[in-house]
Amino acid sequence: MKKYIFMRILRSIVSIFLVTTLTYAIIYTMVPRRLIFKQDPNYNKIATNKDKKANYENTIFERMGYIDYYDTKELQEKASKEDSSVTTEATEANKEIYQKYIDKLGNGWKLQEFPLSGEFYAVREVPVYERVFEFYANLIQIDHPNVIQDEENPNLERYIRFENDPSVGWSLVGSGTKHKYLLYFNGQFPFVHQNFITFNLGNSYPTYANIPVLQVITQGQGQTKSSEVQFPTGKKTSSVNIYSRTYKTPSKADSQDIAKFGKGDAYTATQSNYQNPSMITSSAIIGLIGVALSYLIAIPLGSYMARLKNTWFDSISTAGLTFMMSLPTIALVYIVRLAGSAVGLPDSFPILGAGDWRSYVLPAVILGLLSAPWTAVWIRRYMIDLQSQDFVRFARAKGLSEKEISNKHIFKNAMVPLVSSIPASIVGVIAGATLTETVFAFPGMGKMLIDSVKASNNSMVVGLVFIFTCLSIFALLLGDILMTVLDPRIKLTSKGGK
Repeated sequence: MKKYIFMRILRSIVSIFLVTTLTYAIIYTMVPRRLIFKQDPNYNKIATNKDKKANYENTIFERMGYIDYYDTKELQEKASKEDSSVTTEATEANKEIYQKYIDKLGNGWKLQEFPLSGEFYAVREVPVYERVFEFYANLIQIDHPNVIQDEENPNLERYIRFENDPSVGWSLVGSGTKHKYLLYFNGQFPFVHQNFITFNLGNSYPTYANIPVLQVITQGQGQTKSSEVQFPTGKKTSSVNIYSRTYKTPSKADSQDIAKFGKGDAYTATQSNYQNPSMITSSAIIGLIGVALSYLIAIPLGSYMARLKNTWFDSISTAGLTFMMSLPTIALVYIVRLAGSAVGLPDSFPILGAGDWRSYVLPAVILGLLSAPWTAVWIRRYMIDLQSQDFVRFARAKGLSEKEISNKHIFKNAMVPLVSSIPASIVGVIAGATLTETVFAFPGMGKMLIDSVKASNNSMVVGLVFIFTCLSIFALLLGDILMTVLDPRIKLTSKGGK
């Protein structure tokens, strides 16, 4: 089994790599890069003339990994190492010096001029394979005492040690690390938290500009939430998430930072607490409820259909389930939405918001109804197949009733593959609720994927695809392991057999 799990994990990593790489390549080669500026609120404010427009566009393209870019000042500083007489002025002499420098750089660098001023800048198109390599090279971030290299703070202490921190209690605290708290405990699920290893999926742009993708989907939403926070300088009412302290050059600390953390503290960069759950939490809430509802409907229905095979109940149920499976998803969404609104349930999430349980009812019901018919039909077929097995005939020969055989023997064996599919079902509902979340304006990851595609937020699309792929593939492995726990007779082998 160990060898099987190792090989499955290895194949899973390869699958994640292939899916993410293909998605990355398609998005960054086929989607026109200029589309990103349609959703950029700063574009028209900053790009007021052709020079500023070209500079802003190149700056953004560089940030997103499309190009390498030296603006006029950067180009002059670099070229001056070759010829100290070069200036930023648009002269033929400077152009000749710059061109020599660009020719020396090679590797696709090109010298260009701003249309109004005539000043020079240089760009280089970054090949997609190089961008993909950079994505994976920076994917896993490991925090350690030498991560921070700040010339303005040469005397920064470097250590990792356990401390009874006045703000968060006993925790593993770092200095010279990016994060202040590397390992800590609190009352929020999963209760034990670490910052030693984090994922870097890039920064969101143009929506949620410059915020890391992972932070966008894991931080709370809505208005900030204030509470009493224990800062190093004392207790204060604040929305600061004290556990999120990261490095910030002490010279850049403002008066509020100093008031909260004290003068000279190097860990004053923080995130906020919010009133509403994060995207991933919101999706998980309706996803888990949806899966639970699906199995609560499907298991008893499929079991009774199998037990009452070829009766009027089985025929009517089969017809109903076939209708449900053939009904377009959008039709089911709107039918449930209209029916729910008729009994007072909100037909849009923002009406009542995250603080009211009724906001989650209709999206969860829809997700449950979407998967329940398929699960019920599958259970019926599997239990009917089991009815002809030798152990069932033996149970009948012993004089057991059909109800006892169904409940004690057939149902137990039918649950083995059913349990194995639960992790994948949960992930599938959470990741696949794009239409439901969009219709209800539900602030989850499914809606975020659609919104990111519309806004050409390439980093967010790639990040979400990576997360969904990881969850889906490893859910399948978890399902196999759960199957062996439920039935010890099943043995997983490296050949993929049982």
